[in-house]
Amino acid sequence: METEAVPPARPFSVTSEVGTLRTVLLHRPGAELRRLTPRNNDQLLFDAIPWVERAQQEHDTFAGLLAGRGVEVLLLQNLLVETLARSGPGRSMGITAAVDARRIGYALAEELKSYLFGVSDAEELASVLMSGMTFDELPFDPGTSLVRRMHHGTDFVIDPLPNLLFTRDSSFWVGPKVAITSLALPARARETSLTDLVYAFHPRFLGVRRAYESHTAPMEGGDVLLLAPGVVAIGVGERTSPAGAEALARSLFEDNLAHTVLVVPIAQNRATMHLDTVCTMVDTDAVVMYPAVQDSLCAFTIGKRDDGTVEMRGPDPFLPAAAEAMGIPKLRVINTGLDGVTAEREQWDDGNNTLALAPGVVVAYERNENTNARLADAGIEVLTIPGSELGSGRGGPRCLSCPLSRDEV
Repeated sequence: METEAVPPARPFSVTSEVGTLRTVLLHRPGAELRRLTPRNNDQLLFDAIPWVERAQQEHDTFAGLLAGRGVEVLLLQNLLVETLARSGPGRSMGITAAVDARRIGYALAEELKSYLFGVSDAEELASVLMSGMTFDELPFDPGTSLVRRMHHGTDFVIDPLPNLLFTRDSSFWVGPKVAITSLALPARARETSLTDLVYAFHPRFLGVRRAYESHTAPMEGGDVLLLAPGVVAIGVGERTSPAGAEALARSLFEDNLAHTVLVVPIAQNRATMHLDTVCTMVDTDAVVMYPAVQDSLCAFTIGKRDDGTVEMRGPDPFLPAAAEAMGIPKLRVINTGLDGVTAEREQWDDGNNTLALAPGVVVAYERNENTNARLADAGIEVLTIPGSELGSGRGGPRCLSCPLSRDEV
């Protein structure tokens, strides 16, 4: 009896925001969210303490919608467990990043690393790397550790990573290459170590090359929009620095992954932490945009000349600059809300943060009724999901997803 042939995995490549989505990386929220308390939720970047079971249900709905539309859904936790189970260097990378001797002292750090290297069960180790460990949970007696004696038992010896569910930020793809980012805030800095080790050592990513890698200048995936093949917009604000944007632009030029980069200054506050909180692509020639920034958003345009040199101009108004770079007459703008209050409320609730599954087809939170109605009126198919708990960390469907493969447009 012949066995059925297994089709080869689809090559990873992303050249736009709206090409038909084929493969995506998500993270189902888990025990790391149970670490949030009224005492630490601000530090861990959550505006409320989510109901974990409901957040998981909402995420399952999201993943199910994608799978129902033919999208291959890869889960970060599964990839991490599979990597730790087969890769010694991967285990070493994850453990070394998790244990900070500067914070807990050299002796305790060495003892904790020794213990973690001895954890044979990959799921157990992955759980610690994602959800952290308190001093009370230390599996050994820390003895005369002053650090232990001067901390409460519920303090973290390894910090949890509740923002892992926002997979857009720690990596993104440009063409066939992946960019590993440098997250700006301490609560998220270690997330890239897990993403990095998965891309480096999981067999599914064998041979994948890097587009950009920086351990100095902050740069996050939520600030990067692939407006069209070869045209990339990078927001500069709370999470991405000018140095990070410049480093990414030069890297994309060197790898021939882009010919034009638009660097877009945005307000440095929580409501507009990333460019994709005020603007996302919903079609090849259309964006959904927060109206308060529609006329004020500007861009520095950086271009690569035929001889390889770089030119820069601006700042100029963002929308016409983007349309020119994309080679289209004009970008259609669908703005959020009929009045200032409605627009502000729905922007805060991630009304602008949509995930395109194909040109003119997007996933959005159901709560943003006005924005979704305006999208539908403009001819965009809107697939809604619940997000009352997922949104407590300030992120919508685009934030929750890292596309690995899209069709060309």
